[in-house]
Amino acid sequence: MGSPLSRFSVTVDDGHLAELDSVASALRDSGMEVERVLGALGVITGQAPADARPSLLAVPGVTSVDEQLRVSLPPPDASVQ
Repeated sequence: MGSPLSRFSVTVDDGHLAELDSVASALRDSGMEVERVLGALGVITGQAPADARPSLLAVPGVTSVDEQLRVSLPPPDASVQ
């Protein structure tokens, strides 16, 4: 069985913003399941195996690959210790 999936936000450099779809395609080829391409922000979000981060970083035009962390808070009526 492969590595568990993690959620990532990929930032694309300014020089590749016009080629965002090509960068997204290269990320798919590197194992990422692309969920959203946020053109105005130059960010692509999706999920990939946790160990795929180095191959995602190697895609031309990618400046960073950040794992999206989940935070949960107890409901307002929960007792807090």
